[in-house]
Amino acid sequence: MTVFLVIIVIALFAVTIWQMSKIFDLSRSSNEVDSSQIANDKDNKTQAYLSVGFAIFFYGLMFYSFWNLSKFYLPEASSEHGSEVDTLMFITIIIIMIVQILTQALLYWFSYKYRGQKGNKALFYADNDKLEFIWTIIPVIVLAGLIIYGLFTWSDIMNINEDDDPMVVELYAYQFAWRARYSGEDNTLGKANVRFIEGVNQLGVDESDPYGNDDVITTELHLPVGKPVVFKFRSQDVLHSAYFPHFRAQMNVVPGMITQFGFTPSITTEEMRESEYMVDKVQTINEIRKENSIELIAQGEVPLDTYEFDYFLLCNKICGQAHYNMQMKIIVESQEDYDAWMAEQNTFATSMAPQ
Repeated sequence: MTVFLVIIVIALFAVTIWQMSKIFDLSRSSNEVDSSQIANDKDNKTQAYLSVGFAIFFYGLMFYSFWNLSKFYLPEASSEHGSEVDTLMFITIIIIMIVQILTQALLYWFSYKYRGQKGNKALFYADNDKLEFIWTIIPVIVLAGLIIYGLFTWSDIMNINEDDDPMVVELYAYQFAWRARYSGEDNTLGKANVRFIEGVNQLGVDESDPYGNDDVITTELHLPVGKPVVFKFRSQDVLHSAYFPHFRAQMNVVPGMITQFGFTPSITTEEMRESEYMVDKVQTINEIRKENSIELIAQGEVPLDTYEFDYFLLCNKICGQAHYNMQMKIIVESQEDYDAWMAEQNTFATSMAPQ
């Protein structure tokens, strides 16, 4: 901390000296002013060429980044609504890129074409109602289209059809982990309140509510593929955010209130593991781990485990010191495998019986 403060003090002192020198230059008489600091035609021409050079470098770096970093994109969405989200995102990116390429190209071209030259005088152009209308109405139409498209997409995602008999699952967040509470055979969650948290009742389920007796509380989230799921979110302490990157879903988890989100898983964990994208990614990761393990073994430490893909629920809000480790494994499986797993779990009433 001391070193950091010393660096700040030195930097501020340098800025102060620089500002004082500028004030001194401004206070000098016109006869004493160094005319070499005044831009001439040669300077303007040099700056114009540098501007064009920077534009070429800028576009080259941009296209290289798109090409080289595309491998870090997420794979295809693992939920039915995910493709709609991806489509909306790519349409937005395309529109932004078109506008960015045109405006930046014009900016750098104008800086070159209309560079300062001796004898040239800038044209005073007061206004043009037609041009102002065009560059106002086009963004309005484009933005309105994106917003309306986004609202319809959001409405389709949030308004889950009750006729589909969606499964109800509560996701309970606390520093720094998640718990899942399944609604049991009656598909209705029992009431809960943080005031009821005591002993093994870590989620504060109301023991007097009969709907809570068949609830199942787990540390892993198992979901049957093709089954609509409504998630109810609660937080015990601070603001969290439930983030399902592969399912293109995210919802804030707010203390004192219940938020909700829903989606239908469309790709099982095993299917995603066997996809071409994930096979290549896992292979690359394991090659890196193998190289790092050689060094660890040489130092007498335990080598890294072999990586295997899994879906995860993450927290996307910086909620405290161990925020980075707040995650829950998600397993998307067939209905038969899900039923078999659920049959092995204890209900809330069974867990509370010894109490």
